[in-house]
Amino acid sequence: MNSMNDTGGVAGTASGQTSHTYRLRGLAVTGFIATLAATVATTLAAALAQAVGVGFEVPDGGETIPLSGFAVVTGFFSVVGIVIAAALLRWSARPAERFVWTAVSLTAISLVPPLLSGANTATTTALLGLHLVPAAVMIPTLARSLRTRTD
Repeated sequence: MNSMNDTGGVAGTASGQTSHTYRLRGLAVTGFIATLAATVATTLAAALAQAVGVGFEVPDGGETIPLSGFAVVTGFFSVVGIVIAAALLRWSARPAERFVWTAVSLTAISLVPPLLSGANTATTTALLGLHLVPAAVMIPTLARSLRTRTD
């Protein structure tokens, strides 16, 4: 236990924290840009579906899902994905792998409500596709951000 080793350990810890903070910040920035892209892509896809005749009418109550609803829900759950990615970055030895498994599982679970909604076939099919659009943007983008760099 000499003072040189103690100092080296402290410096290593500070450097590790700086690196972790930098990676977390990078993940957040990348995640929010991806959230914007996912939100725009999903809203445009929903608008396209409406243009070809999909009504997005919810059977219980007969209300139609507005385009802004797609944007809000996509934005919210994309931010939830960023939070999950940040937690895995902090507490997992393999954050990218864990994130992909978690996100794909949650995406699969998210496909159940449209199937149970009782909506017509066109609406159900469009809703299933609209669940996959943001997943196709967010999952690969965040997984890439979580991969450790060996430089």
